[in-house]
Amino acid sequence: MERFVRTEWLIGKEGIARLNAATVAVFGLGGVGAAAVEGLARSGVGTLIIVDHDRVSLSNLNRQLIALTSTVGRLKTEAAEERIKDINPECRVFSYPIFYEKDTDQLVFSRKIDYVVDAIDSVGAKLDLIERCYRSQIPIVSAMGAGNKLDPSELKAADISETHTCPLAKVVRIELRKRGITSGVKTVFSTERPIRFDQPKENGRHLPGSTAFVPPAAGYLMASVVVRDLIGS
Repeated sequence: MERFVRTEWLIGKEGIARLNAATVAVFGLGGVGAAAVEGLARSGVGTLIIVDHDRVSLSNLNRQLIALTSTVGRLKTEAAEERIKDINPECRVFSYPIFYEKDTDQLVFSRKIDYVVDAIDSVGAKLDLIERCYRSQIPIVSAMGAGNKLDPSELKAADISETHTCPLAKVVRIELRKRGITSGVKTVFSTERPIRFDQPKENGRHLPGSTAFVPPAAGYLMASVVVRDLIGS
């Protein structure tokens, strides 16, 4: 297919066939997750499952690929599916405009999933998803903190046991250890120290600052991890 010919030159017809046969689920369609979806769609992944309960807001415009003036107010899953289909009309997309939790787990995992991308903001849901995949032996790559940072060159892909500097990664390591998980979970994290400022709050939660380049770069790195694993690179 000419659409993916430049990728085929690098990974061959077999690589393209493996990606086309793969099902990847992306949880969270923010700055990181939307870019991961973009990278996977443009790589020729045949089936994408996208999960996010939120709608596009004006404050998303600085970093989220699905956020445009024309998409403000729309469900993120709806905007993402439309974009995926515009990139590759043959991609099979299953959208779930829901918040991932144990009660909705079976709905999403009713299909066979080859790889999971975790770009969830909520720590509790993130931990539940990681544990779910770990126990089920479903490959997963999990995003650590991409907010409050300016330098995308500080992003790394590493096992959770090798993460450092990132405050979110520290919390995830500690909480996973309580669940008996100390390694075997791929992550994308940043070695850049978070920029400190007087963060505003929303619903009791500090809102991170963000840029147009760090979250999307993290998402593209996650897509790269997934693609390389799926083709056996």
